[in-house]
Amino acid sequence: MRRKLVHLLLALAVVVASGAAMSRSAEARRSGFVSGIAIGTVLGLGIAGAAHAGPRYYDAGPGPGCYPGPRRCTWVGRSCWVNRYGETICSGGDWRCWRPTICD
Repeated sequence: MRRKLVHLLLALAVVVASGAAMSRSAEARRSGFVSGIAIGTVLGLGIAGAAHAGPRYYDAGPGPGCYPGPRRCTWVGRSCWVNRYGETICSGGDWRCWRPTICD
């Protein structure tokens, strides 16, 4: 939900900045205060979005001497049955992967 809100705010900032840039003609004696705020807002939201979009697995782990183990993947919530020809038929479920924590 937070990610969608950040994207919405970023899109709104781009629209406001482009509208402010097109509303007045550029003159050498004007300071461009509003345009500076709009550009700063767009850059700030972009940096904030990039900081929150990165992977989350760089921390040290749950405690000293612990580390993430090998990646394991399996089906979760899948139902299987054997048909009249002896074939195993499976359907549904999700393919999920995780890294179990290994502590020495």
